[in-house]
Amino acid sequence: MTFEEKLEQYAELAVKVGVNIQKGQYLLINTTIDTLDFTRLVVKKAYEAGAGRVHVNFTDEEITRAFYEHGAEEEFSKFPKWIVAQRDECIERKGALLWIDSEDPDLLSGIPVSRISAQQKASGEALVNYRKAIMNDEIAWSIIAVPSKKWAKKVFPDLPEEKQVPALWEAIFKAVRIGEGDAVENWRKHLENLEKRATQLNSKKYAKLHYKAPGTDLTIELPDKHIWCTGSSKTPEGVTFIANMPTEEVYTLPSKFGVNGYVSNTKPLVYQGNIIDEFTLTFEKGKIVEAHAKVGNELLQELIKTDQGSAYLGEVALVPHESPISLSNILYYNTLFDENASNHLAIGEAYPTCFEGGRDLEEGQLESLGINVSITHEDFMIGSSEMDIDGILPDGTREPIFRNGNWAF
Repeated sequence: MTFEEKLEQYAELAVKVGVNIQKGQYLLINTTIDTLDFTRLVVKKAYEAGAGRVHVNFTDEEITRAFYEHGAEEEFSKFPKWIVAQRDECIERKGALLWIDSEDPDLLSGIPVSRISAQQKASGEALVNYRKAIMNDEIAWSIIAVPSKKWAKKVFPDLPEEKQVPALWEAIFKAVRIGEGDAVENWRKHLENLEKRATQLNSKKYAKLHYKAPGTDLTIELPDKHIWCTGSSKTPEGVTFIANMPTEEVYTLPSKFGVNGYVSNTKPLVYQGNIIDEFTLTFEKGKIVEAHAKVGNELLQELIKTDQGSAYLGEVALVPHESPISLSNILYYNTLFDENASNHLAIGEAYPTCFEGGRDLEEGQLESLGINVSITHEDFMIGSSEMDIDGILPDGTREPIFRNGNWAF
C-alpha cells in the first residue's frame, strides 16, 4: 500500500470504526494545527459516511505555551464557559467526539507546576457533565494520533530529521493494523480476541489480583459486581465505538479502599506536557500514602492532590508484554500507545461501565459502593517481562493470570 492509501484507511477507520459516525450525526473534532492535512481528510470521510455537521477545534502548541508562560495568574483557576457549552451541546445532540492527538510530550516542560495543576483542576471541575458522558459511554468518542515534528523527534532522536516523521507514521499505521489487508476486518478479528479474554476473566469472578515484579508487590481487591471490558464500547442507543485506537487491553475497576502494597512504573508518564518517570506509589487501604518520582516529582505530588479521588485507583488494565506495540520496542512518550504495550493502572476516576448497573448510578451512589470518583483519570504503565499476576478467588484459591509478563491461560 502507498502512504496515501494508508492515510485513506486511517481516516476511514477513525470515522467508521473509531466513532462509528451515524447518518445525520454531529461530529466534534479536537486537534492541533500539526494535523491539518489529515484532519481535512477525516472531515471529508465523515461527510461521506453521512455526518450531519463536522466542527473542528484547532489549537497551536506555541499559543498554548504562551498562555502558560505569560497568562495572568488568576486565569489559571478559570476555564472558558464556551468550551463547556460546546461539549455540552455535543452531548445533548448525541454527537460524537474525536481527538486527533499530536502533542509534543515536552510541551509544558519548565512551566510552574502551580499553573499546570490549577488549570487542570479548573478544567476538571468545569467539564463535569462532559466527564460523566465520556466515563459512562453516553456518546461515541475516540482518540487517534498523528505525528508532529516535535513528537517524532522525541520518539526517534537518532534518526535524521527528515526520516523522523515518516518513521512515526509507519509505527502508528502498524499499531492500528493498517498496511496488511483490510484494516476494518483486522480490527474485527482483534476485538473478538480481546472479548474472549474479557469473557474468561468475567467467568472467574476474582476477588483480588496480586501483582509481583521488581519494584512491585501490590494486591488489588475487585468489587463483587465488577465487569472486565475491552476497547469496544456501546452507547445507550447500541452504537459500537472504539475509544482508543490502538487498544490491546482488557480492563476493570478496583475496590476503592482495597488496594495495598507498592507499585513502580516501567514507562514514562506524560502528563500535562511534562514527563513523570522512575516513580513508586505505596497504597494503604486504597489510598496513596507515599509517592516519589526521580523525574517530575513535584508534578506527581500535585496530580495525586487534585481532589480526594486522585489519591486512589480507578482502573486496572491487563496488556501482555508481547503485545504488538511492546514488541516494536518503541517508546512513544504518548499514553495512547504506551499503555497498550504494558499492564497499567489509572489514578482517579473509575469507569462506571465496569460495574453491573454502574452506568445508571449517580456519583454519590458510586462512592457508597466503593467506586472511585474524581475529576482526573491518568493511566500509568507498570508491566514488564518480569511481572506475574495471580487471580485470587473468593475462597482464597490462587490462579496464574500472567507469568513473565504474558497471559498464563
